[in-house]
Amino acid sequence: MLEPFKERIYVTRPVFPTIDEVTEKLRDIWAAKWLTNNGPQHTMLERELTDFLKVPCLSLFNNGTIALIVACQSLRLSGDVITTPFTFAATPHILNWNNITPIFCDIDAETMNIDADKIESMITPQTTAILAVHVFGTPCNVEKIQEVADRYGLRVVYDAAHAFGVELGNRGIGTFGDISMFSFHATKLYHTVEGGALVMKDNHVKQRIDLLKNFGIKNEEEVVMPGINGKLDEVRAAIGRIMLNYVESERRKRIRLHEIYNEEFADVEGLTLMPKVAADVKLNYQYYVVRVDEKIFGRSRDFVYDELRNYNVYARKYFHPLCSEFTCYRQLNSSRAENLPIANVVGQQVLSLPMYGDLDEDTVRKICAIIKSFRR
Repeated sequence: MLEPFKERIYVTRPVFPTIDEVTEKLRDIWAAKWLTNNGPQHTMLERELTDFLKVPCLSLFNNGTIALIVACQSLRLSGDVITTPFTFAATPHILNWNNITPIFCDIDAETMNIDADKIESMITPQTTAILAVHVFGTPCNVEKIQEVADRYGLRVVYDAAHAFGVELGNRGIGTFGDISMFSFHATKLYHTVEGGALVMKDNHVKQRIDLLKNFGIKNEEEVVMPGINGKLDEVRAAIGRIMLNYVESERRKRIRLHEIYNEEFADVEGLTLMPKVAADVKLNYQYYVVRVDEKIFGRSRDFVYDELRNYNVYARKYFHPLCSEFTCYRQLNSSRAENLPIANVVGQQVLSLPMYGDLDEDTVRKICAIIKSFRR
């Protein structure tokens, strides 16, 4: 009989810099006497992230949600925007905050991303854009999405909250579409405690975005558009500069944990593992996700989720319920279950398992053994 862990094992844990590294950066901030509004830490982090992510232009934000709201404003989106129901709540919410109706498209059964082959059939005269999500860091079918968007004159925005550092064909994932958003929340592979960024193709778009995130203020006497406060402060920018040095080592640790999960679950019938990607894709390994097929595994995803807690393992049901099931969206025609057959199945099966660099390999093997013991 496997014993419960003595301490709780959570689905993730933030990567912490050393207190000495933070103290050193704080001394720089205190010496500069500059806490916000495009200070030196902010300016340097924008430059460093632009290089790291291999993107033309980047604008820092206080969080990814505000960044996505501004992205819609900067592209002047309106009417309907086609998106996925299998995502975090912020994705459709930012459309709602822009008085845009989210139109939910079903997902691909393997990648769990929006099904690019189903987008075209959902386009109407009211459609102005496609908002796709690189779910769990797996790239969307960016070529097909862009092909459809170009044919109908639509904008393409990517929610890349899960995809920091992901590359496709040696291109940063943020170079696809019109604008991409990255989240720098504390639970991500890379973080600024709280924060985010928009990446875009040219400096003219960046200039508009920079105005929008600072109340539309052009100078001391000119306010040229109705903006919002989306600025990232110097303290978090400084922490972000430190955390860039941790990304690759954290990624390598997670690759090893992914390998262990895959080894342990390889022959377990009823568990579908993370999708394999093409050789030209560089993943960040931020999450490890399994899908539990109750008919084959003999236990439901919810059983596994609940029973793991008895062993002090706190997995997460990402993403359940679907956004289309929220009370604020369920009245939409696109939210009807018969329109989202794959998403509804996946939403009942997906379980995100503990994944962070400091997780002990023996702990991962024990988690796998516990899950395998549930099978009937």
